[in-house]
Amino acid sequence: MISRAESVFDIRSEHPGCVGKSFRRLLAVAAMLAISTSALASAPCAPGNGGIRLPEGFCAQVVADDLGPARHLAVNANGDVYVALLRGGIVALRDTNGDGRAEIAKRFGSRGGTGIGIHRHFLYFATETAVVRYSLKKNKLLPSGPPQTVASGFPAQREHAQKNFAFDDSGNLYVNVGAPSNACQKRPRTPGSPGFDPCPQRRRQAGIWRFRADATGQTQLCDGHRFAAGLRNAVALAWDPVAGRLYAVQHGRDQLHQLWPGLYTPRQGAELPAEEFLRVRDGADFGWPYCYYDQNLHKMVLAPEYGGNGKRAGRCGSFDPPLMAFPGHWAPDGLLFYTGGQFPARYRGGAFIAFHGSWNRAPLRQQGYKVVFVPFRDGRPAGPWEVFADGFAGPGPIMSPAEARFRPVGLAQGPDGSLYISDSVHGRIWRVMYRRFR
Repeated sequence: MISRAESVFDIRSEHPGCVGKSFRRLLAVAAMLAISTSALASAPCAPGNGGIRLPEGFCAQVVADDLGPARHLAVNANGDVYVALLRGGIVALRDTNGDGRAEIAKRFGSRGGTGIGIHRHFLYFATETAVVRYSLKKNKLLPSGPPQTVASGFPAQREHAQKNFAFDDSGNLYVNVGAPSNACQKRPRTPGSPGFDPCPQRRRQAGIWRFRADATGQTQLCDGHRFAAGLRNAVALAWDPVAGRLYAVQHGRDQLHQLWPGLYTPRQGAELPAEEFLRVRDGADFGWPYCYYDQNLHKMVLAPEYGGNGKRAGRCGSFDPPLMAFPGHWAPDGLLFYTGGQFPARYRGGAFIAFHGSWNRAPLRQQGYKVVFVPFRDGRPAGPWEVFADGFAGPGPIMSPAEARFRPVGLAQGPDGSLYISDSVHGRIWRVMYRRFR
């Protein structure tokens, strides 16, 4: 197989003026690979992998700890890590001696948020009502100058207010705007209350909006394009550069048993509905609040607020079904398509998903609190999902999210192909590496 570097060199070698430049570029790439491989070989792993379990051949470092309620994270080309905090802005981390642990931690910004990402030398950050960006200068840890507003005007809301975003390969920015309720009921979270039909919350919320990534001063109403609708909350959102498509894993609705005890048992209320892995195309509609996906029946069913009885499909055949279904109330918060070369070949192009864990599993014990892997081929899952990282919640069963030792949220890929994971309880950051790379 011809590598990308070799193919570039062959093409450019046909043009006399490019040979020297191409050769120098190959030498630079080789030097970078040698440095990253050497650093990886010498980086120590944390005892017990910092409290998590990993597949054979993998180990984890603790990059930083006790940062506060960490959400998503991004890693720059030089290895600097930027972590979004739910309260208190952003923390920038730098490893100065190559041991894998951040010796420098600098905080900036005053507003909390969830979404964070690096695009064309800018650090983008999402608060509850806006997406802003900071200018990053080469080798500088902290950004220069105040933030610029990229997109604003999102409705203020109490439920599902956290924003996340993704970039495509054509200069677009996709922003998740969560639904401000559980099921668009006329009396929110009230047993037996029907839903608004049509649901007015679908107009500006419960969907994904597209903006230009390189433009500032945009607003949702004037400049945003509603790319997809019918999403209760898609905090796990990512662009797959191999397939060239947008994907999401959304939080399913709550309280089927509590709100409709005549239709659902306590066990059904804890295990339904599925958390849905979705391919998000322009114009897609995933059916919230009218429908949800039942992973046991393997179909979309009508929500009880709209006349459903737990089995009837009704209008739900007109909405987009998921690619894959996960158990209910695992709370997917992070999605990453792996493009690195450090992990074994079977992981390349596949999807990692971080499950944060949900409160709505009582009276059953808690589930989720893990990172899973989904193999991908031709833009679709190519096999069943599998647990990749586990043990976040602690050694034994727990009955409440408050009992969890750690709760994974964000995922990011480092320049050497390492996988970074963030925790929202203590603010621990792990760097997962594959040791058997030779």
